[in-house]
Amino acid sequence: MTDGTDRPSTPQPDPAAGQAGYGYPQGTPGGYGFPQTWQPNPYQQPPQEPQPDPQSAGFTPPPQPDWQAMADRSESQQRRRKRMWMAGITVAACALGVGAGLFILDRGDAEGKTPGPGGTSRSATAAPGEDPNAPTVPGEPNLLRDRSGQVNIALSPDAVLGKVDNGNVLRLRSNGNSYAQAAEPVVDASKSFTVSAWVYNEADGGSRFAISQGDGTSYSFELGREDGNGKKSWVFRMQTDEKGAASTAVAATSEGLNTVRTWALLTGVYDAQAKTLVLYVDGKEAGRAPVAAAWSGQGPLQLGRSRHHGIWSGPWAGVIGHVLMWDKPLTADQVLALKGGKLDKEIKPVGSWLVG
Repeated sequence: MTDGTDRPSTPQPDPAAGQAGYGYPQGTPGGYGFPQTWQPNPYQQPPQEPQPDPQSAGFTPPPQPDWQAMADRSESQQRRRKRMWMAGITVAACALGVGAGLFILDRGDAEGKTPGPGGTSRSATAAPGEDPNAPTVPGEPNLLRDRSGQVNIALSPDAVLGKVDNGNVLRLRSNGNSYAQAAEPVVDASKSFTVSAWVYNEADGGSRFAISQGDGTSYSFELGREDGNGKKSWVFRMQTDEKGAASTAVAATSEGLNTVRTWALLTGVYDAQAKTLVLYVDGKEAGRAPVAAAWSGQGPLQLGRSRHHGIWSGPWAGVIGHVLMWDKPLTADQVLALKGGKLDKEIKPVGSWLVG
């Protein structure tokens, strides 16, 4: 870990990573399989050219990798692997004395489900012409599919879907036209809940929020990167009162962890009975704070921004993937199991997006 000034290289995927339950393959951040080979997602139309954003005036985004070049290299590698794979199938089919056209490779599990990144299961059967791996609603390329509940999330014009080796991700451009918004809240923030996502922040400066929920005036909770008082840290923050001059907020923040150009699994847990909120980073507790009671706005879930004093703030610059929410507080052991890909399948989320 670093203090945020020395940036570690982006972790590489772990080929030996296992898959089970809700969560991620075992290993360090990057074991999830997020390399830097990002590809545009075929389910979404290309975004329009972004317009200047007055809210982000003065911020110059850091130089971006050549995504297209990396995508072209990845496509070439995939074609080469496919040719080798098909050649192997033909040889195997001939050895078995059957026609190659009758050779079937069954990659499903015993229950007829195909394991996805993080061990999330998807039905192996799909409607004709429908890809079960698609991150979007069939026929709606700009609507993220909720694989656990009924709250789909609409993408703004500058929110770009992409694919990495083991999953789908959302790339946001740090402007007022790059975010994703649901039609309703997913959890009651005045009661216990858990929110989790893999994130990659590309911005050196500024507070950036990957996930939030609230109303037209204020967030109820927000999860992301805090930049203040000379410190940069991961943060999980909640409102304890319903806005106005008496409104106060409580935050759990990390100490000494790098927040720039590195993958991190952020998990925020609010336990209404224990009256605590806890921030976990990569499966380990990174911050804790007491909170007497929390306020829940009735506004929808947001990806890539948060509401502060009636203004959208903290636009996310980077990538978000594998977003999960529960209407209960996960324990420390369960959060660690989530990171290791071993969370019990019976602990089902109420919402999940970009998990395939």
